[in-house]
Amino acid sequence: MLLGAHVDAADPIAQISELGAGAAQFFLGDPQKWNGPSVSYPAGAEALRADAAEAGIALYIHAPYVLNVASTNNRIRIPSRQQLQKQLTMAAQIGAAGVIVHGGHVLATDDPQVGFDNWRKAVDGLTIEVPLLIENTAGGANAMARTLDRLAQLWEAISGSANADRIGLCLDTCHAHAGGNELRGLVDRVRAITGRIDLVHGNDSRDAFDSGADRHANLGAGKCDPEGLAEVFTTAGAPIILETPGDVNARRADLEWVANLT
Repeated sequence: MLLGAHVDAADPIAQISELGAGAAQFFLGDPQKWNGPSVSYPAGAEALRADAAEAGIALYIHAPYVLNVASTNNRIRIPSRQQLQKQLTMAAQIGAAGVIVHGGHVLATDDPQVGFDNWRKAVDGLTIEVPLLIENTAGGANAMARTLDRLAQLWEAISGSANADRIGLCLDTCHAHAGGNELRGLVDRVRAITGRIDLVHGNDSRDAFDSGADRHANLGAGKCDPEGLAEVFTTAGAPIILETPGDVNARRADLEWVANLT
């Protein structure tokens, strides 16, 4: 079981090595802004690639939160596509194992089918050198990937793209819980839709089931069903990246929580 954590971009290798983990996820810039991407690693992109390979650490890039390729607003959708391409290109330069992007949403007054079509068009137009992993989201009545019904519609739309085989799924346990999806049996239900789970974001939730709130908690300290969490972690067959809060010791405790399941 490959375990890792979301860390600061300045030196992800040192931080993951300190945690004793094997995978690092980080942003290539401010997740709330449109500028970037850029590599913060002091020695640059090629050195990051080489040093990560030497250390045996897998790298994952999380795209900015502001991206929404499903949007019906041209001023959001078009820059989102452009920025996503930049993220994918730089991720390939550093040898990343994947780029994670949120499923996005359309407005409450919009037809969700337009959002699914926009996703297909985006996938059609991207050059995808590393896997693009769509992440399920916690909230939003017109979200593309909150409920399993919507996820099925999204996957059906994407399947019509020539790039469909380059698209994977990142399953976030906090988002699933907050989005109203029971964790027990979730892996099988998701695989029945997508055929794959490429990455798990291992997070507990500070809020109640179906709250729609994206607020992470340390494993075993939140409102997620602990047996459901354990089931996802042990049956997904995918690397697990923790995005839980706290200092090094808190993160080590979360990594141990998962490691003790095996």
